[in-house]
Amino acid sequence: MTHAPQDWLRPLGETGLQITAVTVGGSPLGSMPAAFGYEVAAEDAIELVSAVLESPIRSLDTSNGYSDGESERRIGAAIAQRGGLPADFLLTTKVDPSGRDYSGDRVRASVRESRERLGVDTLPLVHLHDPEGFPFDVMTAPGGAVDTLVRLKEEGEIGHIGLAGGPLGVMERYLDLGVFEVLLVHNRWTLVDRSADGILNRAIENGMGVVNAAVYGGGILAAPRSGNTKYAYREAAPETLHAIEAMTVLCEDFGTDLPTAALQFSLRDQRVHSTIVGISKLSRLDGLVRAAQTELPEDFWSRLEELTPSGEFWIGQS
Repeated sequence: MTHAPQDWLRPLGETGLQITAVTVGGSPLGSMPAAFGYEVAAEDAIELVSAVLESPIRSLDTSNGYSDGESERRIGAAIAQRGGLPADFLLTTKVDPSGRDYSGDRVRASVRESRERLGVDTLPLVHLHDPEGFPFDVMTAPGGAVDTLVRLKEEGEIGHIGLAGGPLGVMERYLDLGVFEVLLVHNRWTLVDRSADGILNRAIENGMGVVNAAVYGGGILAAPRSGNTKYAYREAAPETLHAIEAMTVLCEDFGTDLPTAALQFSLRDQRVHSTIVGISKLSRLDGLVRAAQTELPEDFWSRLEELTPSGEFWIGQS
């Protein structure tokens, strides 16, 4: 297994938790062909998780709702086969609604389901996942989803509370509550989208942990010449597609590739404590660690900045 690079283990804000610079994302592990375009067999996912548990990467992120809980079940199976979770490994998950039920009772059930599937007694970090599809006033009412997460922390059922979502205006409203300790953003701090700059600054100023996900924009930055024209699962603007091609050429000029640059863009930002990369193939694990070790010169980054699409083409609030 490839050795980890320097500055690999980092404090996750003021939570007291430690996290590695790269976290494996569990969304493809449960098999989500509608999102990723291919099936993942249970035995392959379990084998991959087993390898992650023995790798330099010491953190894995999943969610109650990924493949209707199948991601957590497969992770739990790998943990059970190993005989338990390594003491230095950070396993995080998220609460999800059941249909349109995102009540306090549902949050309790979600935590219970995750704990049972994963086979762990306590969940060190649980995110409120994608709350933007539900009324803010309902989610934040006494006894509602947010209040229940706070109570679960007070009761010792979970260790810390995070917020994971997309539209930044909604995320800002939740941060105003002052109860969240970790912020997870996705698709909004990448080579071609800088929407999250302000909210990242706010999180750091408040002592929060910061986790950046979907740095490949749903796949287009991982395979820029595959014919994929979607960024964050929606059609990308022509300006964004032109920027991706220009960045691909720049990477070739510097002897690297766009996926490595996309990962390094997030890793080199001191505000980002960990970057989540979803993988489903064992063959990608060593390559992921190698990409994290890659150093690109400052001249590369200055020239790349000149190619960044302007803000009108970022997804931001959407």
